[in-house]
Amino acid sequence: LIVGSDQALLFDTGLGLVPIRPVVEELTKLPIRVLNSHTHYDHVGGNAEFDQVLALDTPYTKANQGGFLHGELAGEVAAESFCHGAPAGLDTAAFRTKAWRPAQLVADGDTIDLGGRQLEIIQVPGHTPDAVALLDRANGLLWTGDSYYDATIWLYVPETDLDSYEQSLEKLVTLAPALKRLLPAHNTISADPTHLRLAQEAIRSVRSGAVKGTEEPGNRLVFRFGYFSFLTSKPLL
Repeated sequence: LIVGSDQALLFDTGLGLVPIRPVVEELTKLPIRVLNSHTHYDHVGGNAEFDQVLALDTPYTKANQGGFLHGELAGEVAAESFCHGAPAGLDTAAFRTKAWRPAQLVADGDTIDLGGRQLEIIQVPGHTPDAVALLDRANGLLWTGDSYYDATIWLYVPETDLDSYEQSLEKLVTLAPALKRLLPAHNTISADPTHLRLAQEAIRSVRSGAVKGTEEPGNRLVFRFGYFSFLTSKPLL
């Protein structure tokens, strides 16, 4: 949740297992807009709860606006996926995410004015075709979505494009000297901006064959580095 004087922006809405809007409204009384870091199922599950959703105009984004069927999400609501059991009232046998529609289309380079706080949209395809980062230039903050975090970065699904990912990291690395913190979507609350360059160097070494990964089931390979790992697949390499 990114708050300005006039509005608040919710950068992601999660899987949608429980309503997120009541939680957000406890945190702020400002009007809320939503922008997803990308439209994987675990980021758009709560979109249908909000009227003001911003989205890129890409075929991939449009394809995901109809929601995700139970067959695609069954593993997410299996008993072993919960620490303390499923939320009360959740039908794990039929769970799916709801359809949603954007109220406004946005593009690379657009600015979101929250009132006293400007956020720049940076398109960073690679993890997905519609991945974006958000830059708060005045405060030296970069919301990276799933493009970077200090953990295992998933780059193995069919919509992943490693050429684009490498180019997007290059774009983010140019911002790093002016940044104070990275604010990722998973695993870690924040990360050091200098890790972007490490990730750029690491993905280059992976793709050149200079480093060797550990094989996992399903044609997957894990490449481990100091602060992070890349999980990718043989076909993508």
